Amino acid sequence: MAKSVITIPATKNRFTADSLGRLKKRRVAAYARVSTDHEEQQSSYEAQVDYYTNYINGRDDWEFVSVYADEGITGCNTRKRDGFNKMVEDALAGRIDLIITKSVSRFARNTVDSLTTIRKLKENGVECYFEKENIWTFDGKGELLLTIMSSLAQEESRSISENCTWGQRKRFADGKVTVPFKRFLGYDRGEDGNLVVNEEQAKIVRRIYGLFLQGRSPYAIAKILMADGIPSPGGKKNWSGSTVKSILTNEKYKGDALLQKVYTVDFLSKKKKVNEGEVPQYYVESNHRAIISPQEFDAVQKQMAVRHPGKNRQSCVGTFSSKIKCGDCGSWYGSKVWHSTSKYHKTIWQCNHKFDGSEKCTTPHLDEEIIKELFVKAANILLTEKEEIIENFNAIKDTLFDVRALETERSQLQEELNVVAELIQQCIKENARIALDQKEYQKRYDGLAKRLDNVQERLDEVSQGITEKQAHKEKIEMFLSGLQKQKELVTGFDEDLWYSLIEYVTVFDKEDIRFTFKDGTEIKV
Repeated sequence: MAKSVITIPATKNRFTADSLGRLKKRRVAAYARVSTDHEEQQSSYEAQVDYYTNYINGRDDWEFVSVYADEGITGCNTRKRDGFNKMVEDALAGRIDLIITKSVSRFARNTVDSLTTIRKLKENGVECYFEKENIWTFDGKGELLLTIMSSLAQEESRSISENCTWGQRKRFADGKVTVPFKRFLGYDRGEDGNLVVNEEQAKIVRRIYGLFLQGRSPYAIAKILMADGIPSPGGKKNWSGSTVKSILTNEKYKGDALLQKVYTVDFLSKKKKVNEGEVPQYYVESNHRAIISPQEFDAVQKQMAVRHPGKNRQSCVGTFSSKIKCGDCGSWYGSKVWHSTSKYHKTIWQCNHKFDGSEKCTTPHLDEEIIKELFVKAANILLTEKEEIIENFNAIKDTLFDVRALETERSQLQEELNVVAELIQQCIKENARIALDQKEYQKRYDGLAKRLDNVQERLDEVSQGITEKQAHKEKIEMFLSGLQKQKELVTGFDEDLWYSLIEYVTVFDKEDIRFTFKDGTEIKV
């Protein structure tokens, strides 16, 4: 029996997916986007919205849904485009039949994002029309054309990104400094675009540096600023230790500027990374008026370098935190609250490791009033001897804090490091060029590598030694300056004086409590 083939005529238009035999209004939405949030782009954005609203409403066979739009959003990635994502969500929910947009580049400059989204919409019966390229996604040639056009759009975006990056780096190389003024405490934008000191905010910056040099931690400083109701650089009431630390380490406060601290890794994701030598940096000296003197700024950096983390690291959160030592085990005292819900409420301090291990520490606890009274006694004893202390320090400081020998050694080590590194490179190149005995090569390479590690280790030790000596000298000079300013004996506890004078207190028993001051002077009370 011979086969027969019956042709069933098409009932749907391959471009519009509408039934041929009936009229049905298609639910149409448009997507508009401008890629920057500059004022000059607002007219473009508004024009797109107005155009598509009138365009869709002007068709009898179309039903206007909405114009979805994103302002000031890059087209390289769709994740942060709220308008775009809302449109796709509505389309997949069956509220839209057709999406119109100006061009492929307005839709997305990322080839993967563009094709993935279009395929997802297509699977759910939603068509897209790109006006400029005249592409309908239900057309058989649509996906091929889209792939080509999306790739071109992505390449255009890459080119724009590279041009912007080049322009920015050219500005850096020319020493042109840009900062986010809205979140930059202490400076305003001047008429020439450069940094101008905001005197009211500058007082806060100077206070932060002063508190740190007194011995407070960034976290403790943050608590003080919040208690005083001072808003953060972002205008919020809460401060964090990291915000304070960023102010303490920002070279712009001493009048300089380090440019290109971070860079964009990928133009598609716009992911940024801290610059660790991957791209050039530019250091501009004396770019603007300083709020903090270079000497004070350097002193802060040295203090940060010597405040090591560890079991007994300094927290500096409370007034007496990391200031009172146990004479038995050497651990810091910590605060404990007794009778917190009664009228007998009080705060006492005791060894943090008092009950650790099989043998507990025998050192007594101290309440805060006793600590304050003892400090007043010790401070007054010190003040009676201040002239002698200052004279003794001036006599020995040049010898005690002399770093010339260490600096000479550091220079020699740096030269040796460069030589050994060059030898390693030569060894590798020689092995690549000539067929060497691999055992001998490995032996030679390992020897050089070990030598490099040893030199680097010693260089780090010497550099740390220089930093510690300089930090110690500056700390004592600040201590003596504070001591000199105190003209009279102390009548009551003063927190600022406590921080400026005391290095730590060692508790052995109730009759043996020793105050060690920042110059090394120890007074038993």
